[in-house]
Amino acid sequence: MKSWISLLAGASLAVLGAASAAQAQDKLFVYVSPDPIGVNAFLKMGQTGTEAAAAKYGAEAKTFESANAAARKENVEAAINEGASVVVVAGFEFNDVIAELAPTVPDTQFLIVDQCIDNRPDNVHCAVFREYEATYLIGVVAAMLTETNKVGVVSALDIPFLHRYTDGYAMGAKAQKEGVEVDIRWVGGENPFADPVRAKEQALAIRSAGSDVIFTATSGGDFGVFEAAKEADFKAFAVDVNLCPEAPEHMVSGTLKRVDNAILAAIEAIDAGGKQTFSTLGLKEGGMSIIGLSEDGLADSQCLIAGMPDVLDRVREVAAQIEDGSLVIADPMTAN
Repeated sequence: MKSWISLLAGASLAVLGAASAAQAQDKLFVYVSPDPIGVNAFLKMGQTGTEAAAAKYGAEAKTFESANAAARKENVEAAINEGASVVVVAGFEFNDVIAELAPTVPDTQFLIVDQCIDNRPDNVHCAVFREYEATYLIGVVAAMLTETNKVGVVSALDIPFLHRYTDGYAMGAKAQKEGVEVDIRWVGGENPFADPVRAKEQALAIRSAGSDVIFTATSGGDFGVFEAAKEADFKAFAVDVNLCPEAPEHMVSGTLKRVDNAILAAIEAIDAGGKQTFSTLGLKEGGMSIIGLSEDGLADSQCLIAGMPDVLDRVREVAAQIEDGSLVIADPMTAN
């Protein structure tokens, strides 16, 4: 009798295990990008983070790349129609789309990375960053390096969110060096986040106006600024990942945004049953940083800051003040 009971129990456990595995495989995590991913490091990390979360939770992962506003909505609708458990989107471009579609499918979870919306239903979650803490540090470094007392920044589009880059940088530079001038310019045009030609033109214009240190936050346009740095001989900074190898004789450092980690943490909260989850990550949480704050990988980074001990000491000092709360950086997005 006991042997039969044992066999039945074992069989039941096997069936339950198989059902659980099948259920896990039924999960689908879809990442929808606002633009073609291409060489855009930020968008690549969104894909990487979604795939890592899918692997962790035994789900299938898919990526839908968007070419325009119509495609963004179509891709989110396609993800819903394919039965996605979680739809991950990146950027403000999806705010209206998610606000419209999410309430119609309460069993589908939506994660907006880098943005959030008001009056969220329970199935909409947000993971955002305090970019201005890292760009403040870039401004400090820029002010320490300029010989003309003029520094510049090129960003994609004059919208409140991107002032976290431009204004954070300006605040750091002016706090570090009295009287420093900050030249802020925008790419604009029909494709502001993926236009290296216009980004390069703006960088060259900033250089012609006297700035010898330029920060680029133009997404897919950054490579145009790198070309400008080589041609016009100025020091540069970039965003999101280490791009120093693109112009090692000119690139000082750059911000680091761990989008992949943010997605993993957010999906963990969603999987635990969280509703309307919201996370904000800055220096303290390890969501934002700049190359040089840590010795990890610095020697192989090809960033000029690796050979600047005085600059490293100062930027680490300021970062520690931000992390312990003794230096509070106002969010430029709320002021614009």
